[in-house]
Formats: sequence, C-alpha cells, structure tokens
Amino acid sequence: MPMLDFYYDFSSPYGYFAATKIAAVAGKHGYSVNWRPILLGAVFKVTGSGPLPSLPLKGPYGLRDMARTARFHGIPYRYPTPFPIPTQAPARIVYWLEATDPTKVEAATLALYRAYFVDGRNIADPEIAADVASTLGIAGEAALAASNDPTLKDRLRNETQAAIERGVFGSPTVFIGEEQFWGVDRFDQIERWLREGRF
Repeated sequence: MPMLDFYYDFSSPYGYFAATKIAAVAGKHGYSVNWRPILLGAVFKVTGSGPLPSLPLKGPYGLRDMARTARFHGIPYRYPTPFPIPTQAPARIVYWLEATDPTKVEAATLALYRAYFVDGRNIADPEIAADVASTLGIAGEAALAASNDPTLKDRLRNETQAAIERGVFGSPTVFIGEEQFWGVDRFDQIERWLREGRF
C-alpha cells in the first residue's frame, strides 16, 4: 500500500485537526499514513517565525481561526493552558511505538492530541504523556522510559532535521510522493491529488 507522509507537532492545533482526518482521507484512496512527529521549535529557528498566537497581527486572528476551524470540522477543541508546550515526550513515545507496536501509533497520536487540546492535560510532562498512552493498553512505565531514551532523543532530532531539509516549515504538512501540502485547509487538494493524481 502506498504511503503519504504526515508531519505534525503535538503543540499545533492545526496538526491536531489534521490528525483527526488524515487516516480516513488516505484510506479512502488506498494510502496509509506515515506518522512523523517533529519539533516546531527547531523549525522556527530556521524560518525566523514563532508560535502563531505570539505573532503581531496574526496572533489574535489565529486564536479566532483555531476555534472556528474546530467548529467547522466538528472537532472537539479547547485552547489549552499553557500554550505552546515542548513536545519531546509525546513525540518520542510515538517513535517508540513505531518500533514496538506500530498498530497503536495512530491511536496514541490522537489520544495525546485530545489530552492536550480537549482535556487540557499538559502532555509536555513525560508522566502525563505516558499515562495517556497507558489508556490504550500500552505499558505506562515503558512509555515513560521511552520519553527519556537517548536513542529516541536522537531519532526525534534526526526526524526533525530531515523534515527541515525536505522543506517542512509548519504543522501539519503532508507529502504525497514529493508533492507538499501545508495546512488542514489543503485537504481538498490532497483528496483530489490522491483521487486523480497531479493537477
């Protein structure tokens, strides 16, 4: 089955919205999803940008748009506090699952996103992230250990750098082959590309 690459940061509301939709969109057209969590902080060092709410002029609009986008798509959402957060712990857990129990990567991604953007749990805390994973039948102690595993630290660092070198500058980003789409508002284009090919 062909795969598309889905890059996201656990502190990205738009990444959350896209994560709730991407598997269904891909599956409808015979694709599977390659889940690739990254760290936007490293991306922002390259782009010179920052978290949307912190940007002049864009910030207030962004806050309204996040809530509006959630309502438009019918996705539960509550602006979390604190925001943004460092997302190393949940991202490392996802890469650990990719190696140990890949069938749970999607469910873990969605559970971690919901914990932050719906339940207001600070998944930057490794113990909280591991507890969220444990609700899926994943060993919490093993997930906690993964969040501090040097090998997984390197893996996340390398994945983020590879994403930057590929041209990823925001979350969510989808690649179908080498065609890049940024933002949940590009999903109509993604669907057409999957259905019809290049346009």
